[in-house]
Amino acid sequence: MAKFEITTWHPIKEEQKKVIYDSSLSTLTWEDGTQVLPNVLTQPDVLTPAKINHGKRNLKTVKIQLGLSCNFECDYCNQRFVPHADATNPSDVDPFVDNMHTWFEGGSDGKGMGSHFEFWGGEPLVYWKTLKPLAEAVIAKYPNATRSIITNGSLLDDEKIEWLRKNDFWVGISHDGPGQHVRGPDPLEDPVSKAAIIELFKQLAPFGKTSFNSMINSKNISRAYIEAFFVNFVRTNIGEEYLQFLKIGEGTFVDAYDEGGLANSLLDEEEEVKYRNIALNELRDGKVTRFGSINNKVIKFIESIKQGNRVEALPQKCGMDRSDSVALDLNGNVITCQNVSSVANNPAGVSHKIGHISDLEAVKLDTSTHWSDREECPKCPVLHICGGACMFLSGELWEASCNNAFSDNLLPFTLAIEMMTDGWTPMYIEGPLRQDRKDIYWWVNGKPEKTRKPKKIIPILAV
Repeated sequence: MAKFEITTWHPIKEEQKKVIYDSSLSTLTWEDGTQVLPNVLTQPDVLTPAKINHGKRNLKTVKIQLGLSCNFECDYCNQRFVPHADATNPSDVDPFVDNMHTWFEGGSDGKGMGSHFEFWGGEPLVYWKTLKPLAEAVIAKYPNATRSIITNGSLLDDEKIEWLRKNDFWVGISHDGPGQHVRGPDPLEDPVSKAAIIELFKQLAPFGKTSFNSMINSKNISRAYIEAFFVNFVRTNIGEEYLQFLKIGEGTFVDAYDEGGLANSLLDEEEEVKYRNIALNELRDGKVTRFGSINNKVIKFIESIKQGNRVEALPQKCGMDRSDSVALDLNGNVITCQNVSSVANNPAGVSHKIGHISDLEAVKLDTSTHWSDREECPKCPVLHICGGACMFLSGELWEASCNNAFSDNLLPFTLAIEMMTDGWTPMYIEGPLRQDRKDIYWWVNGKPEKTRKPKKIIPILAV
């Protein structure tokens, strides 16, 4: 795969030192060949390659797409321009659930143990008349499975909150804190929806069952500002004692699914480096502590080094390339992921309908490009953290998403190496990656005389 020579700097010792990272074998060594971490496990054989060509089986994650309708129209929503399939309705529920035993084995105990159901929109609460009987029937059949929804929160009320609590749902509230105006409407500015979100938090947060899910974009780059926003919101509206339960989900940089996502991307080299420096300083200063995604990525990368994880077993970021993960609608159409529909195409014009639940072995993931088939990914030092960005994007939309993901994933990459080396900070990466990505914070050579300029991109949307 690829080896990278990383020049690091120790601010206390005021010295430079080099470490060598092999992304294929997940090894990190000092320049003299000694391991950075002791007792490194090796995995010479890949027992379960991540890349699959066809077939879904032994399902653990089931994403049920209710439809793409939403009462909001957010600027960078990845579903905004996706053509809608026919709307689902309550009459679809019984045939769907009655047939589930033919394609879902029911987890390790036949009742859902070890499996997870996600109920998706659009806005899933737009489909309340379908969601309620569907989820209740699935829970009755597979009571030991976990379940979740992600909502903008604007349609919550006492009945729905009690139902979500009673049925042990995990609920993510999509909100970008001080940058919500960039995303779209703000439910916290409406007294009714604000009161409902507060009540949901009171009911679910003490049990770790809810989070505010914020995305980072070029107009809302400060995780510290986002965290401060929610800390103030909880302290002011709910109570100091509830701060211990505050979690911020998502927390990664947006992908460019269309011109809305593109407009909120890091479109030139100077923007990218500025973002990296601001974000790294916030993390170091202890201003960002509630974003689980950062901590999880740091831990994930350190574990990959400890265990010597072979890159061939690395799944895509979303996990939808896994054979045990499936997204489908109530008509049984298997789709690339929950953010598309059976009548939509990917940017290359290939249908997102990739099969049917009546023949899961025949499902063929031909709408996407695995990271191993892209030119850039195998040459990237943050691949084990990034997972290849969005797998169904192509062309200039994928290029913009890749640039966002590279800058964003340099942060946990840097923090993890600092932790493993006792304080040595990556500054410069020599290897097969692009020249403009080597001086990662512009600490070595400063700003180049010539930098990569943004392209004028006019995406062509496949309908």
